[in-house]
Amino acid sequence: MLAGRIRTALLCTISAAAIFASAAQAADPKHYSLGYDQPHTTGYGIGGDMFNAKLSELSGGTMVIDQFPGGQLGQEPQMLQKIRTGDIDFIFSSTANAATVSPQSGVLSIHYLFRSDDHLIHAIASPLLVNEVKAMFAETVKDAHVLTLLTLGPRHLYGKKEIHSIDDVKNLKIRVQATPTEDAMFPAYGAQTVHMPFGSVYTSLQTGVVDMAENGINVYETNKHYEVAPIMSLTAHEANNNLLWISGKLWDSLTAEQKGWVEAAANEVSLKEPTLALGLEAKSRAKLEKIGVKFVDVDKSGFIKAATPLQDKIAADLGPHATKILEICRSIQ
Repeated sequence: MLAGRIRTALLCTISAAAIFASAAQAADPKHYSLGYDQPHTTGYGIGGDMFNAKLSELSGGTMVIDQFPGGQLGQEPQMLQKIRTGDIDFIFSSTANAATVSPQSGVLSIHYLFRSDDHLIHAIASPLLVNEVKAMFAETVKDAHVLTLLTLGPRHLYGKKEIHSIDDVKNLKIRVQATPTEDAMFPAYGAQTVHMPFGSVYTSLQTGVVDMAENGINVYETNKHYEVAPIMSLTAHEANNNLLWISGKLWDSLTAEQKGWVEAAANEVSLKEPTLALGLEAKSRAKLEKIGVKFVDVDKSGFIKAATPLQDKIAADLGPHATKILEICRSIQ
């Protein structure tokens, strides 16, 4: 009888200890920073929520992502520096801005590389493309790692002027992302390229420093660029491709199991975020049309004719990974 009581007491003690340990673990998760320069209401927010939810699930609540949207931790060029010093744990950046640390990344800014929204969705979710992009950054960037791809959808031109064909952009000053790819593509259409931080675009459109800018519909809506540039011409010339980065300092501190959780959560983003992000594009267009923003259908044939001969040369000039990425994108159905 006494032995039975002892066994019962022992079991209760073990059970209580297990419950206490579990509660303590759940109550004391490790928090990690994720920075990005767009509002949470964009595809970055979708990606951030998705990454956090999956990582928290896989880690049993021990790894939690704290998001810092809207440039709270800096614009993308600054965050690309901070991720390599370990001052930020995770960031989202465009592949265009990533070209400042790995020039071959500019291949994903090539115009008319993606044939449709469906082609873009399938490409971003393709392990073949994701693995080649990761290999490119692993070879060319130290102290930070790319985990996966995501997208904010296609980019279009916007300003105070309607664009119906390539002839309408001749001599226009267009704010573009600062990559050699953009600097080759837009002059082929007869336009002048202007570089500036994203945060300066609104004022520059307002004051006439630039005639036009280009971005996705949701980004255009969320940042209220329609207030100073009320016409968007649907050129769909380029994809808003993006990357999820982890600092090398954090990566090296993780166990093999934790690295597996991080990679699985990142994979969830590349598989599911693109469809939802493109859904935001449609919602933003409907909202903007209701308040009088004009969307113009564009004859893309002249743009495509000018861009296509440049694609292979740009990729070859960038390097072997760029050429491989171009081939992979073209092969995806």
